[in-house]
Amino acid sequence: MATAKKPAAKKAAPKKEMPVEAPVVSFENADKPLTASVEPKWEYKDRLYEMTGNKTPLIWSIPSMHTAKRPMLWFDKEKGYQRELRYATNQKTPFVDEQEGTSTLGRIIFENGKLYVPKEQVALQKFLSLYHPYTLTGKIKEHKPEAIAEDQVHSIELELEAMNTAVAMDIDQAEAILRAEIGSAVSTMSSKELKRDLLVFAKNEPGLFLELANDDNVHLRNIGIKATELGVINLSADNRTFSYGNTGRKLMTVPFDEHPYSALAAYFKTDEGMEVLNAIEKRL
Repeated sequence: MATAKKPAAKKAAPKKEMPVEAPVVSFENADKPLTASVEPKWEYKDRLYEMTGNKTPLIWSIPSMHTAKRPMLWFDKEKGYQRELRYATNQKTPFVDEQEGTSTLGRIIFENGKLYVPKEQVALQKFLSLYHPYTLTGKIKEHKPEAIAEDQVHSIELELEAMNTAVAMDIDQAEAILRAEIGSAVSTMSSKELKRDLLVFAKNEPGLFLELANDDNVHLRNIGIKATELGVINLSADNRTFSYGNTGRKLMTVPFDEHPYSALAAYFKTDEGMEVLNAIEKRL
């Protein structure tokens, strides 16, 4: 007797794979700083502190702890309150609320206006560089050779720029600048004297010299003064009215509380004043 065939076993249906979504990266706030504040790394090095000003006493002791007479508090923006300061030689922080155990108070003494602090005394260095009231008010400062060198380079470059400008300057502009500096005495000076005094002025006061050299009103005021000295125009005794020297016709009225030649320089920049300026320059 034939045996019945067993039905074929059904194949298991393949498992449906769930799609894996790629993570979404948002750059919406990529340009915003992180909320956690990162303090700059403290550089371990020997530091020199100096008094500012002209006086350098042989011995100068500055406050090293908070007292009622001399408060030493530093406002912490992150914590939202003022923190008491104290220098202790056996503590690693100048903040009283972070000091642990018995504190050995230390003195801070400048000799001949200077105080050398080795790199091992980090707490004292941070106290003087970051938190001490005398540092914040400018009574003492950390000696930074790189900053001094940067200032010196800037001063030298400024002096060179002023000297080069003075060398290339024509005699009329030189007279205008010196007139603003020394007054009407330039009228009697020779061209060599003007050039010499201009170079001396540029060397000694390069910042002021360049400021005057770039000021258009200086040249215009000089023209007005020369025209008045030569009688091309007249300024009334009350310094309120300019008039033509040959006809006496009124040229302009000086506004109240304004320097007459500054007002004349401003007038020369107007449409009417430019024509007057051209006429005056031809006569000069």
